[in-house]
Amino acid sequence: MRSFDSSSSDVNHSTSTPATMRAVRLHQYGEPAEVLRLEQAAIPSPGLGRIRVKVHACGLNPADWGICKGLFPGDLPRGIGLDVSGIVDAVGEGVNDVAIGDAVLGIADYAGALSGGAAEQAILDHWARIPEGLDFVRAAALPLAVATSYRHIEVLGVKSDHTLLVHGAGTMLGIAAVQIALMRGARVIATAGDSYADQLRAMGAEVTSYGDGMVERVAELAGQPVDMVLDTAPPSGALPALIQIVEGDPRRVLTISDFTAAAELGVRTTFTELFMDEAQNYDVLGEFAQYTADGKFTVPVARTFALDEWRTALDISLSGRARGKLVLLPTGN
Repeated sequence: MRSFDSSSSDVNHSTSTPATMRAVRLHQYGEPAEVLRLEQAAIPSPGLGRIRVKVHACGLNPADWGICKGLFPGDLPRGIGLDVSGIVDAVGEGVNDVAIGDAVLGIADYAGALSGGAAEQAILDHWARIPEGLDFVRAAALPLAVATSYRHIEVLGVKSDHTLLVHGAGTMLGIAAVQIALMRGARVIATAGDSYADQLRAMGAEVTSYGDGMVERVAELAGQPVDMVLDTAPPSGALPALIQIVEGDPRRVLTISDFTAAAELGVRTTFTELFMDEAQNYDVLGEFAQYTADGKFTVPVARTFALDEWRTALDISLSGRARGKLVLLPTGN
């Protein structure tokens, strides 16, 4: 994980760079297809405790489209692309754990920079070294899925004697959460469609479909009370059924997505439980990067795109048929 020393003298050491770069950015909030454009942008400089990388791969997430619509509003213009892997080409004051030329993965500074990971260069505020045996594309699929899922599993308090239901386990957050819970020795039941059912079973989860009859199918599969539910599916009206699965206790359900229904039903949410907490578990990125290199963890990658194909990636993502992580390659790979 990153290391920071406020007394360090390594201030903005960098390789020679041109004055501008290509970046996908928005200048106003709205529908992603309407407000995003690929343009020339000033190359950012890393500030205190930040690094800049030449971006080899950038993973796209639903959160990127939320940012376009005003999620976490901030100064404009701003960029998209939170998941990044690349080569360090500049380090800011206080950074002493990486040097120019190191391969890293991490989270783009979406709040403090005017561009994100969907660019030829990006500022990172959290990072880890890429271990031997892990390529840039698979590395770029990890950061947000790992950090977010790990934190939700932590908040739920999942332990080895628990039975956890992951609803919508075919999402990238769901797949990551299933693996993290299994690593803790928990029993995991997953609801998922056909695309990932076999893969989830191979990981060690017990899988059933979602939709009508889900409560009964989960009860039959579990054969005992389910301790807690992590909802990683898009909003679908499933929260009442998930509450029923945990014996009517909404506080044993944590949703990543269905915030409106959660507020009405008393279900815990990402916003109420996590965003009020500064601890985001970015420190586990290096650990899970090594697990991935060793074949013990995965976030599936569906397809890669050149930076100028970003609109195609957007359309596929918004269609809900990505079937895995979509990754941009801003500088080739």
